[in-house]
Amino acid sequence: MNIYLRSMIAGFAATVILSVLMMIKGAMGIMPQLDVIAMLARMAQDIMGFGGAGLAWMMHFMIGTVVWGILFALLYGTLPGAGAITKGISFGVLAWLLMMIGPMPMAGASLFGLGLGMMAPIMTLVLHIIYGAVLGAVFQALPASADNKAHMRR
Repeated sequence: MNIYLRSMIAGFAATVILSVLMMIKGAMGIMPQLDVIAMLARMAQDIMGFGGAGLAWMMHFMIGTVVWGILFALLYGTLPGAGAITKGISFGVLAWLLMMIGPMPMAGASLFGLGLGMMAPIMTLVLHIIYGAVLGAVFQALPASADNKAHMRR
């Protein structure tokens, strides 16, 4: 299977797990101010003039599946770690860092989301580590073609 298809399937699976955890967090009333979907909806409204939860969920899945999925495949050979799961966790930490210095401040949550409280960066880090572990595990479980194996050794 093509490395980019593998990484996007893995990104989709990881985004599903992340989304379920986000919904459980919300249903339990844990950090209601940390609502990524509401933040994405507001950002879409501010940037494009339209938004809503449906568009925000679509953006969330496109980022987790396509953007992070493909970036994981591109960076796989340079990520620290001995196996796909460890590399996935490393990638999850990188994705978290990029989110903390880019979209979080753009959404009005301040650098590292500290405008939402001290738990925001910790909770989002844990969620991204889980995302990365699932990303790596699914990526590893999917069959690789011969050209993929050469790419992964780099």
